[in-house]
Amino acid sequence: MTPRPESSGSRPKGTAGEKIPEQPTAAQQKSAAKKTAVPKQAAAKKAAPAKATAKKAAAGKTTVGKTVAKKAATKKAAAENTTVEQPAAGTAAAKKTAAKKTAARKSAAKKATTVKATAARTTAVKAAASKSTAGDAVAGKAAAQSPAAKNTAKKAPAKKATTAESAAATATPAEAVAKKAAPAKATARKAAAKKTAPATGTVAKSAAKKTTAGTAPAGKAVAKKSAAKKAPARKAPAGRAPAVEAAAQVVPPEMEVAASPAVDAADRERLLGGTHHDPHSVLGAHPVPGGIAFRAFRPYALAVTVVAGELRAELHDDGEGFFSGLLPLREIPAYRLVVEYEGTVLETEDAYRFLPTLGDLDLHLIGEGRHEELWTALGAHPMTHEGVTGTRFAVWAPNARGVRVAGTFNFWDGTGHVMRSLGSSGVWELFLPDVGEGELYKFEITRPDGSRTLRADPLARRTEVPPATSSVITSSAYEWGDAEWLAQRTEAPAHEAPFSVYEVHLASWRPGLTYRQLAEQLPGYVKNLGFTHVELMPVAEHPFGGSWGYQVTGFYAPTARLGTPDDFRYLVDKLHQAGIGVLMDWVPAHFPRDAWALAEFDGRPLYEHEDPLRAAHPDWGTLEFDFGRNEVRNFLVANAVYWCEEFHIDGLRVDAVASMLYLDYSREPGQWTPNEHGGRENLDAVAFLQEMNATVYRRVPGVVTIAEESTAWDGVTRATHHKGPSGFGGLGFGLKWNMGWMHDSLQYMSHEPVHRKYHHGEMTFSMVYAYSENYVLPISHDEVVHGKRSLVSKMPGDWWQQRAGVRAYLGFMWAHPGKQLLFMGQEFAQGAEWSEAHGPDWWLLDPGYGAEADHRGVRDLVRDLNTVYRATPALWRLDTDPAGFEWIVGDAADDNVLAFLRLDPEGVPLLAVSNFAPVTRQDYRLGVPEDVPAWHEAVNTDAARYGGSDVTHPDPVKPEPLAWHGRPASIRLTLPPLATVWLRPA
Repeated sequence: MTPRPESSGSRPKGTAGEKIPEQPTAAQQKSAAKKTAVPKQAAAKKAAPAKATAKKAAAGKTTVGKTVAKKAATKKAAAENTTVEQPAAGTAAAKKTAAKKTAARKSAAKKATTVKATAARTTAVKAAASKSTAGDAVAGKAAAQSPAAKNTAKKAPAKKATTAESAAATATPAEAVAKKAAPAKATARKAAAKKTAPATGTVAKSAAKKTTAGTAPAGKAVAKKSAAKKAPARKAPAGRAPAVEAAAQVVPPEMEVAASPAVDAADRERLLGGTHHDPHSVLGAHPVPGGIAFRAFRPYALAVTVVAGELRAELHDDGEGFFSGLLPLREIPAYRLVVEYEGTVLETEDAYRFLPTLGDLDLHLIGEGRHEELWTALGAHPMTHEGVTGTRFAVWAPNARGVRVAGTFNFWDGTGHVMRSLGSSGVWELFLPDVGEGELYKFEITRPDGSRTLRADPLARRTEVPPATSSVITSSAYEWGDAEWLAQRTEAPAHEAPFSVYEVHLASWRPGLTYRQLAEQLPGYVKNLGFTHVELMPVAEHPFGGSWGYQVTGFYAPTARLGTPDDFRYLVDKLHQAGIGVLMDWVPAHFPRDAWALAEFDGRPLYEHEDPLRAAHPDWGTLEFDFGRNEVRNFLVANAVYWCEEFHIDGLRVDAVASMLYLDYSREPGQWTPNEHGGRENLDAVAFLQEMNATVYRRVPGVVTIAEESTAWDGVTRATHHKGPSGFGGLGFGLKWNMGWMHDSLQYMSHEPVHRKYHHGEMTFSMVYAYSENYVLPISHDEVVHGKRSLVSKMPGDWWQQRAGVRAYLGFMWAHPGKQLLFMGQEFAQGAEWSEAHGPDWWLLDPGYGAEADHRGVRDLVRDLNTVYRATPALWRLDTDPAGFEWIVGDAADDNVLAFLRLDPEGVPLLAVSNFAPVTRQDYRLGVPEDVPAWHEAVNTDAARYGGSDVTHPDPVKPEPLAWHGRPASIRLTLPPLATVWLRPA
């Protein structure tokens, strides 16, 4: 996990001595509503806090005049908190707001008490401030600026008089705003002010005694700007908004109370704790009574100013990084924030003024598990939103109490970048202006138990170089040059086309090379050897190199060890331009338990199954995906599409399919639970694989999916809508690794030749089921590691016999029905096992090495096998059709000889004969079709140029009219020792 660095400096505090007023609770409101004490009783308690006095006075007097006085006091107190430079706009906004309050008056004593205690406190502060010399000076200065300010200046001294005059002065701001109102209204206001004079006076007196240094900010703000401008008291909790509105209905429209812009205590606590689900409803700009409330949450900021055209308004510092202010505007303007930190000033957009970047359709598809382009919705995406450039962050974390974004752009402190929850989708989203490519980030998730965890983005499309674990903001600007390849790959399905695969571990093929450097070497090497495709061991990001990529944490990101995502695109592009298809190992079966990745991502099992017995993979110590959950299935299906569409991958070799299909895979009785039918099949995994295959083939024509499935599961490569004997539809794969052929044939070759006759069936059994699926014959990385020895080292005998055995085996493999796959290093008979640390032993091909010719000879054979193979449709056109194969002799166990015909759709044959004995067999008779006048040797693995004994047939071989092996004609061959010979019609 990337550690969060300690913050430099402390959080900015409010002005010395300032106390954040508490909000009245529901119980306090109820209590206040029941009290009927007269104003004299309220005045008698003036030693109590100003808040309590204000509440009781409010409860005792519910008349129109009382409400007017309180609201006017609130508006006047608010005028000291926010600095505004456009008095005309403020007056217009107040008039417009007041005009809207013309509804029928209601007598609601209980609701009237919900007028905030903050208003009373700020009234008291205002009253105290008005007695000071500074207050008088400000009033005088403001008077020179506007008529409203002049009225305020004249009436301010009146506060020193009787309590009735104090009440009248408190109403002055409203009178100044509504200076064009009818005389009748003005009379009503004055009458109301006189009626409530005792209660109001009590409030003012109590507040005056309690005034401390906390009044300083208000005075300072007034000194700078016009006193006629209004910034309201703190905002009431959302739950009490209806009561405030009800109380306001009894006030004349020009006397409307301005709402407090400050963040209330509940929202404040949730924002600071990282558990707020909808910060955009609190922060940003919002229409409220009296104008537009601006609220910003900028931890460590010294000051925040709103800038909208020529308007500049410095927000009030509410402490702990919160800033607020009320501007008398009719509608929300296009604005920016100027944020002052210690030593720097930053002008930026407000992240909380933007609408969501994800629409209802995206959220619906995510919830249904049908968003086939999920990577375009989730993750980090640089974009332009509402005309502003930035980055959209989105993550699925349905169990989280809150999610924040932390990264290099906020010094890994996500406190001020709280994401919003988009309904019931479980998706959290935030658009951050001015954040772009190359920035590192993670999601700070608050778990259900309140603890926090810092997680890499599951849909990150770029990552840091391991062992670092952060996600990286990226976008692609790559321009592809492989249109010709993409067009031709749809001409024939993979099982009816030549398909010879070179398996590569990119990080160790040429250790130290980047994607772009590999692009300069790998395509040429593979093309020279004649392979049609390369298969890349897992490219997706993985933290442990020793896993070879099979324990993935970054499913949407090519490993950063070798370069950027666009660098990987460049490699694929170059391979395509060289005429080479690109397959990629894909691992949807399981994922590692790293605490910064997918395991219990939001505090509870999310990507893994909630049942621990189903979640834990017994063999690898990893976690299995919950294939039955819509969003998890969507994550994987979209991932398969992503690699094919975004990186032009031509096929996916799906790893560990058997472990997905069986509930009891590597589990003892009692460690697994049967499915709903009482069986051991994982029905969720079956449905997932069917959906994945159907989706990929539908969206990306010309691709192929390949299953590494080691059991006899019925219908791995059958269409999903065709049900088999088991009642299941096919899984829908294009090809399947023939693990049975690989195991049996290597077992046969490992025996001494003298013992092979007892194991002859191991070489012939594969033809019993050869057409049950569309097979690939794999000699993969799994067969040349962990003590299994390299391919040449599996062969018995001396060095000559070992190399001869490898050559004979490769000739048999290329002729056998099915496609071919060979792991790197085996093409030149490397004697050592493969190691991801140093890769193939290329030094064996150094001309200065004494045995170089032996290794080069095997590689030359592989090149010739591929060349003849690609030019001979009989070897690939009917790989999945029994009509493409005929035995000549399959029971010559004593001779260690196998012979068969491969046929193309027109019936043109190729004769393959293998002698797995280390002796030369002279005049060995084989039955052949009578319609072939002569046979020409196409490949002989014993040729001298391959390092063999050079027992060859340079001249055409003509058949004799002698029936043999059930055929009307036969030929006589000299079979070289430990060799395979291919013959074609001359």
